[in-house]
Amino acid sequence: MDFAKLWSDILNNAGFVLVCIGIVAMISLLAVFAERMLPGKRQTSSARRVSIIGICSALAAVLHMLDFPLPFIAPGFYKLDFSELPVLLCGFYLGPSASVACEGVKILLKLLLKGTSTAFVGDFANFVVGCSFVLPATIWYQTHRNKHSAIMGLILGTLVMTTLGTAFNAVYLLPKFAQLFELPLDQIIAMGSAIQPGVRNVATFVVLCVAPLNLVKGFVVSLLTMLLYKKVARPLFGKGQQ
Repeated sequence: MDFAKLWSDILNNAGFVLVCIGIVAMISLLAVFAERMLPGKRQTSSARRVSIIGICSALAAVLHMLDFPLPFIAPGFYKLDFSELPVLLCGFYLGPSASVACEGVKILLKLLLKGTSTAFVGDFANFVVGCSFVLPATIWYQTHRNKHSAIMGLILGTLVMTTLGTAFNAVYLLPKFAQLFELPLDQIIAMGSAIQPGVRNVATFVVLCVAPLNLVKGFVVSLLTMLLYKKVARPLFGKGQQ
């Protein structure tokens, strides 16, 4: 047994876990702080809040498991899903902290039902990038609560998700994915250049492959949210909403 390699793997995995815990904690604190600053917060009982988060999380987990690749945009290990739709509905009704809780429970349910195929890197990425979409959208909507603010919030969320997702992939996720899977980063870049000829390095990979995927997701989920929120508010939350 190669104990040096074993020890190195333990350290790498422990470092990844600590990074995950730290970032999840920061996102959660940001959501709680933002919620405390919001005017006119909607009052709901704890039981009702837990129930709504649970329902939306379950719907989000199902949609997450129905993910699919867009091979004309990015390599197959990048997949598109619409799981942020129920998360946004939950956040629009209950606020930013509920959207983060819903996003987290979604990931846990998906792992319990389907497991992971990306050594948890993809699951962590889905949580972080998903929160970068739903948090700005939810905070902006909750500040104003009208149709115009919903549209502006969704546009803001899409832009933040695209920017942060692109940077996060370049700086951390792609190198960590390559490390945990013992896959040369050059091989991943070659997968991207086979789809997008302009891909030459990590920077061009994330700009030409990752950013367009996030833009597509943001646009489609935003459109579905605007079309469905009024229609599902009564059956999902029990009464009509703004």
